[in-house]
Amino acid sequence: MMTLYHCMSARSFRPLWTLEELQLPYELIVLPFPPRAISREYLAVNSLGTVPAFRDGEVFMTESSAISQYLADRNPTGGLSVDKTSPHYGDYLNFLHFGEATLTFPQTLILRYGRFEPKDRRQSQIVEDYTKWFLSRLRRIGEVVRMRPYMCGNLFTAADISVGYALLLAENLGLRPQFPEGVGEYWDRLSARKGFVSAIAAQERAAIAAGISPELVMNA
Repeated sequence: MMTLYHCMSARSFRPLWTLEELQLPYELIVLPFPPRAISREYLAVNSLGTVPAFRDGEVFMTESSAISQYLADRNPTGGLSVDKTSPHYGDYLNFLHFGEATLTFPQTLILRYGRFEPKDRRQSQIVEDYTKWFLSRLRRIGEVVRMRPYMCGNLFTAADISVGYALLLAENLGLRPQFPEGVGEYWDRLSARKGFVSAIAAQERAAIAAGISPELVMNA
């Protein structure tokens, strides 16, 4: 069985959401945040000490969008991947990676210097600058969803999961009121999906079973 190591609402939510959309069997292990500091034994699983860590037999992966792509490509009947011959294949790859490399990156700095560092090390200028960075990049998503419902036309794919996680994180940071036109409605479509709702429920159940507060919203 596939195993996913996860922290509440961290990047590992992408593969968790993907697993739920595909309705695949898996084991979910929720760890306290940050696992590299609190669960030192986790370093034997992933020497980076970050989540996600994902194992499928001999396959071991640590990049959230790559795991979603792996799952989508290995289970094509689930409808989350795009065939290489499709005119949307370029959009699929672009937004699959845009969600992590362009949208999540600035939010990690907002989190670190706005919440995670000790108060005497927090940097309001960094938070302000990278909030502007994130919102400026989010304009591209607004341009797309004003033309079509998902990143790849009428088809919900792993690219939407990648972008959707960045929107989940942004909402948790209180940035939704600043979303460009159409992005809030797009996020509403994504977060209403059965796969998203069941992924939220799955992480909460696993956290409670592990004695971890389900209210924590972190990013590793």
